[in-house]
Amino acid sequence: MSDPNEFGSQYFEKILNMVDVGVHLVNREGTTVFYNDKMAEIDGLARKQVLHKNIFHVYPSLTHETSTLAKVLQTGQEVPEKIQTYVNVTGKRITTINRTYPLFDNEQLTGALEVAKDITSIVQLHDQILDLRHQLYQAKQKDGKKTGAARYHFSDLIGESPAFLEAVSTAKKASRTSSPVFICGATGTGKELFAQGMHNASVRRNHPFIAQNCAAVPGDLMEGIMFGTTRGAFTGAVDRAGLFEQASGGTLFLDEINSLDLLLQAKLLRVLQDGIVRRIGGTTEQQVNVRIVAAMNMEPQEALDKGILRHDLFFRLNVVNLQLPPLLRRQEDIPLLAQHFIEKFNPMFGMKITGLAPSAMQRFMAYAWPGNVRELGHAIESAFNMIEPEEEIIEDRHLPANLRETPCPVPVPALRKPDLTAFPAGKLTDRMKQMEREAIVEALKRHGYNISLAAQALGIKRQALQYKLNRYGIARKPESY
Repeated sequence: MSDPNEFGSQYFEKILNMVDVGVHLVNREGTTVFYNDKMAEIDGLARKQVLHKNIFHVYPSLTHETSTLAKVLQTGQEVPEKIQTYVNVTGKRITTINRTYPLFDNEQLTGALEVAKDITSIVQLHDQILDLRHQLYQAKQKDGKKTGAARYHFSDLIGESPAFLEAVSTAKKASRTSSPVFICGATGTGKELFAQGMHNASVRRNHPFIAQNCAAVPGDLMEGIMFGTTRGAFTGAVDRAGLFEQASGGTLFLDEINSLDLLLQAKLLRVLQDGIVRRIGGTTEQQVNVRIVAAMNMEPQEALDKGILRHDLFFRLNVVNLQLPPLLRRQEDIPLLAQHFIEKFNPMFGMKITGLAPSAMQRFMAYAWPGNVRELGHAIESAFNMIEPEEEIIEDRHLPANLRETPCPVPVPALRKPDLTAFPAGKLTDRMKQMEREAIVEALKRHGYNISLAAQALGIKRQALQYKLNRYGIARKPESY
């Protein structure tokens, strides 16, 4: 039988060759002692080209400052999730995200282990997008065009609840100035829609609106995206304007700003204070005029307590604070939003859905909506996929499973024949409700049951009329009332 240690070593090597990440092990001198099949695939090299070779022979573009393996050998400290771009011995440019660990034997540093994930194709695609945006920026500069990219206005925001109207009022007031705005709101509450509304209502409306999700880009790439790069600053770097230059004169919306690393937050703070940007690797500074609207989906105090948001940056951004209420706090807006999405999807699906059955609406009202307005829109779209072409009302059976499983807290009245005894004759408010229902029925009859014309005659929005039809159980077709 062979030596057990040798058997264990072979077994261990076999396992490392089966994993879907690159594994590169070097000794104290930086010479490769293990290099798995996946790492060879990432680098586009044969294992024999790397084994027993020094890392700087295999990767001539790296230095002691840019090589994560060399850095760990120098410091004895772990390097977590570092993006590294390098050119191998054959001239191939590769980008990986690495975790690099020091190896010790009796407290003596003996080598370093690197685990790498290939993101070359992701970075190349991202670079193409940045190049296209940079070309568009240059074309606009050349032609003198300052057209913004914000599509939404305050008129596109749907809701009548006090909490929502308060947020809209605050946003409209903030549109008159260029002060930084900090938007807090859960996922799906419409943070970017509010940012676009403020931009389009401001004097910057004819200048660029650029949105960037800070969590969508690895930290090491974000600095170049935000501030721009200069050719030769690092491997593969080109002359490219950053977000601040591209948004100059307009608005820069930074979503999930708490995802930026603290060093980058400090650099962002300097730009906010001085209005000066320097590209990575550049020697000149440029004055920029950009309004910053920042957002995140957690409470600021939580981010501050966790140490993922700098206090000084938060205080600088929080000049205007905009709190967007979750759908759970604006339940009265659910019928309006549901009708909005129905009208949005009708032409897309070639259907003529008029509304939700009362029981379906009751489930909408009882559901917690953790994904807020975005989730509500997805629920309506899901129902459109389930409903038959000849049907006009979304029933319970058309809803997604999570909504069908939501219990109705109270009995649901019939759609066509509402229980008017719910409005006792003795109370003024109840008499007014009954009069309102009669006025709606009369307007529908007078205008041939055309909801748009009836709403116009009543002096209310179509969405508001749709809501009242559901509320009072009024049919949308000629019937006896």
